[in-house]
Amino acid sequence: MTTTQIEAVDRAARVRKAARQLGTASTDLKDTALLRVADTIEAETDALLAVNGPELERARANGLTDAFLDRMTLTPDRIAGIARDVRAIAALPDPVGEVEDMSTRPNGLQIGRMRVPLGVIGAVYESRPNVTVDIAAVCLKSGNGVLLRSGTDAHATSAALAAILQRETAAAGLPDHCIEFVQSTDRAEVGAMLRAHEYIDLMVPRGGADLIRRIRDEATMPVVAGGIGVCHTYIDDEAELDMAERIVVNAKTQRPSVCNAMDTLLVHADVAASFLPRVARALGDRGVTLHVDGRAAGLVGDTAPAFPREPEDSDREWLSLDCSVHIVDSLDDALDHIEVHGSGHSEAIVTDSYAAAQRFQREADAAAVFVNASTYFNDGAQFGLGCEVGISTQKMHARGPMGLRELTSYKWVVLGTGQVRT
Repeated sequence: MTTTQIEAVDRAARVRKAARQLGTASTDLKDTALLRVADTIEAETDALLAVNGPELERARANGLTDAFLDRMTLTPDRIAGIARDVRAIAALPDPVGEVEDMSTRPNGLQIGRMRVPLGVIGAVYESRPNVTVDIAAVCLKSGNGVLLRSGTDAHATSAALAAILQRETAAAGLPDHCIEFVQSTDRAEVGAMLRAHEYIDLMVPRGGADLIRRIRDEATMPVVAGGIGVCHTYIDDEAELDMAERIVVNAKTQRPSVCNAMDTLLVHADVAASFLPRVARALGDRGVTLHVDGRAAGLVGDTAPAFPREPEDSDREWLSLDCSVHIVDSLDDALDHIEVHGSGHSEAIVTDSYAAAQRFQREADAAAVFVNASTYFNDGAQFGLGCEVGISTQKMHARGPMGLRELTSYKWVVLGTGQVRT
């Protein structure tokens, strides 16, 4: 094992030791720490921007995409949003110690399940500074220690945020080392984390397909992964078209670089002639380039920049102002397309038909299904969970935005009055 690899393992061991004490910390103590973190992040806005600016300049000079640059960018508004999300976590009920499903057996035993932290979370993520705080805040409130490993392009910004987290949690009275940050940018650190199953209970990757694939393939502990979004919006033949246009424009353009942005627009053939030209114009006015099938091309015309759709476009997570457009002949066709090309993240239908909405909810295989609403709502804060660790597209152990409860497990508690088994 190299010197750099020792850092990740040593830090994981420290978190493991601290996690036992953190798991029994009071809600008041955890909330106090979170509020201190939020206040300090806002107070140090200028300092954080001073660190983030040069990293952005280097990333731009290195030719990184606009979507990548957007994800690693801090602004005063985004920093205020990070602090706001941390305060929202502090305001949420603490799941740790909750006892649920309590029942009394015929012999008088009371049996239920108590919510407990998972232990230590390992987080490996690409260059998104806000993820440093999001993951740490959710882990802290749910009683889990966390080892953070940021992408290299925003490493200094993430390190500055991690330093605030460590300083303020310790000042509030929580155990030292309950939050650790891997300082080395050596990629071998990730491999060391993935082998440290004696210290890390769960790995959570946040990033692109290659990162998630590596974590899944190499981790020696359970992995909860997701975030890759090939998200569809289907416009049914019974859709209200003004509403459909608003939803499509929001889902594609509000923040195109995030995983819950719409990637493919599916339009029923019966409304394509009336809907596609108007929505194409609205999207084109906002800088969207369309990648259209043959039937859609004739309807889009010159209302927006458009190119013939390549076969691989149906599987693209664009993360940019690009959108695939496909005309379908029925709800069956839309569901079949989603089944083949969807990533299990976010799927939406726009319709006034109760039957179509109900069927779409049942049959669209995704972590979140939306009826007459934008896929952009698939977010922990929007779901009332506060900031999230990530959005899982798996079906076990968690699915969708992973908030506090998703970072807990349970143990059975059995209360007796002297019963013995015969």
